Amino acid sequence: MEQRYWLINVRLESGYRVEDNAVAGTETEVGHLLIEDGKITKIVSADDPIEDRLPQLDAGFRLALPSFIEKHCHLDKTLLGGRWRAVTPVKSIIGRLDEEKSFDQSRTIAIRESAANYLEASLRSGATHIRTHVDIFPEVGLSHLEEIQHALGLYKDKLSCEIVAFPQQGLLRSGAEKLVREAVRNGAAFVGGVDPATVDGDLEKSLQAMVTIAAEEHAGIDLHLHDPDRLGIFTIKRLAELTVEAGLQGKVAVSHAFSLGDIPASQAAEMADMLAEAGISIITSVPMGRKFPPVRLLHDHGVSVAVGCDNVFDIWSPFGNGDIMERAGRLAEISGWSDERSLGQALGYITGGLTPLDETGVQAWPKAGDEASLVLVEASCSAEAIARRSKRAATLYKGTIVAGSLERDR
Repeated sequence: MEQRYWLINVRLESGYRVEDNAVAGTETEVGHLLIEDGKITKIVSADDPIEDRLPQLDAGFRLALPSFIEKHCHLDKTLLGGRWRAVTPVKSIIGRLDEEKSFDQSRTIAIRESAANYLEASLRSGATHIRTHVDIFPEVGLSHLEEIQHALGLYKDKLSCEIVAFPQQGLLRSGAEKLVREAVRNGAAFVGGVDPATVDGDLEKSLQAMVTIAAEEHAGIDLHLHDPDRLGIFTIKRLAELTVEAGLQGKVAVSHAFSLGDIPASQAAEMADMLAEAGISIITSVPMGRKFPPVRLLHDHGVSVAVGCDNVFDIWSPFGNGDIMERAGRLAEISGWSDERSLGQALGYITGGLTPLDETGVQAWPKAGDEASLVLVEASCSAEAIARRSKRAATLYKGTIVAGSLERDR
């Protein structure tokens, strides 16, 4: 496609329809977007004639949403495209780690191939940014990193990405500190970790090692924290202290953080204020059958919260399809968000906070100057798209269609 063209007949949200002092629906209007060099440079009403001779691509009156962010996945673990296998029961996380340590020998599909299958699924779902954890431990060295970098390289014109150097076997437990540092020097943007107390066996030493590597290598941190209740809360508090001491505010995330869902709301609010002050974000996979962080409470206290699919058909879980909007719909459903405003705002957890309407109903996206990364959806509004997991017709990355098509089904 040429670098300058009009995307015409795009449905855009313009505000909420209010009846009896309550939001009763979402208003939309149809517009044309001028796309130049990967950005939206002009937005006009569909009633206004286009007088230039630039190419036109017809969106067919589909709803435009900002493209999505997959904030937590494991591209090197997925087996998408490979032979079916269910999960082998184990007695503890250590048993699963032992299984995974030698699993590469029994894979039926190469890492780079299954990763590509996952990326295709993500693009179809509407995601154009991926944060992936990649296993780093002595038995595999940097081989997983190299495989994932190869796969991501094939998609460099279709999406953006971040890599977390993830010591799945434990940063200390597996002696992976030097390897993780090397991975960061070879392209990973984040230092990972997992349960410093229960997996590594030394909470303080494990956190200190993560923070030291991140600070010295100018990287961020993304910690898997499954530990519940007091242990999990103590870990988060200590990480927040170390984050501020090292000047890493805004560069640290805690994934899962189940402990935030195990405490009373009053204590969760105190934790939220601390997290916001330390610039620590929370990422949840919205598990079923397990309490998870109070997303709305954290958001209201200024904490950046995101959703990720996490494990998709691997030795940890046989479930999942890589559809990040499905996961946002699950968040809304479990949280009991069924009204128009709450459903529409749920979109923000998979877009980095960007929604077509802000929380007051004022149009917030798109604006001239925004990157032309968007998804065109068969829905009347964001609320319907989230609740009904509506069909994504096409995904655009910087103005180029990277998944789907705008052709109508016959």
